[in-house]
Amino acid sequence: MTITPTGQLFLELAEVLLHFDLKSPSIITIQSLAMMAILYVATGSDGKGPRVSWIGLGNIGRGMSQNIAQKGPQTGPILLYNRTAARATIHASQLTNAKAVPTLTEAVNQSDLIFTCVGDDAALNSIVTAIISDPTIPQDLSSKIFIDCSTVHPDTSRRTEAAFNERGAGFVACPVFGAPNMADAGQLIVVPAGKRAAIEKVRPFFDGVVAKKTIDLSSGSGSDIDVGRASTLKVLGNTFILNTVGVLAEALVAAEASGLGVEPLQEWLGLFAPGPFANYAERMVGGDYCTREEPLFAVDLARKDLGHAYGIAKEGGLRMKNVEVMDGLLESVKEVKGPKGDVAAVYGAVRKGAGMEFGNQ
Repeated sequence: MTITPTGQLFLELAEVLLHFDLKSPSIITIQSLAMMAILYVATGSDGKGPRVSWIGLGNIGRGMSQNIAQKGPQTGPILLYNRTAARATIHASQLTNAKAVPTLTEAVNQSDLIFTCVGDDAALNSIVTAIISDPTIPQDLSSKIFIDCSTVHPDTSRRTEAAFNERGAGFVACPVFGAPNMADAGQLIVVPAGKRAAIEKVRPFFDGVVAKKTIDLSSGSGSDIDVGRASTLKVLGNTFILNTVGVLAEALVAAEASGLGVEPLQEWLGLFAPGPFANYAERMVGGDYCTREEPLFAVDLARKDLGHAYGIAKEGGLRMKNVEVMDGLLESVKEVKGPKGDVAAVYGAVRKGAGMEFGNQ
């Protein structure tokens, strides 16, 4: 996986060639050669890419691992591990280039790049502790890079990096933005932070595989490296999403209570703010929030993200009042729906606060 001088030369040549205008077959041929040069760098001079494993198969992890299995430049099948083993077995059976493994030991020992994507800080800490304390995993992990795509507190990312660095392994904090359907479609936004050399080895799995865009927060090799920057961006970015969901819920209930009705507001949303927020409005008005059995974004995970953002702001002397409001709505959702409540159910919480029924079905 080391980029050789020859590989670096190919990469620099590719960057130049890819800027040519596509107006003739000869230029198309040149650009094809450029893409081959990039593939050379990604896979190495022997044509073999890294061995890859994936730990954690929630809503986002399933989509990302599926796209790596189908489009990634790895050698051999992607190895899948999940705490609930049946989930890994089922997911692997649905893919053509994947294999379920029963233990973390196998996932780590048989891979060069180890991706993790779990629900919260405690789950990530548990995995890191299990790997570090496993006597059947070599002490020297210098040939491996761990890439964490979980949404966790920046300090958790920093501690995770320190634990793996102590054993010689590389580490990239790489949270992602996007709903499960965007993960399935390979349209996430990935936010890697860490040493630039480590990120370059993982980059071939980003744009065009699991992501539509990369926000690169990498730095050099000095003491200024802070993997926590990626997690900070992620949890603060999630406040935009969650607070907007709360605003949508309040506006829809106000539209209904005022006699305007939700239809004109939905039509406006589709024109002014198409995409995820219009989709959230559809899930609210259509009743998905109160009939769904499995959440797309579970209430406890949302509250965890808000708590992390609130803590970051507090350290800077700021009180995030909008986060307090949204957390209160999510608390009301959990009282009604339990841990499987979805964030879209804040619509029901706002309805209940206005004297309406929680459900609209």
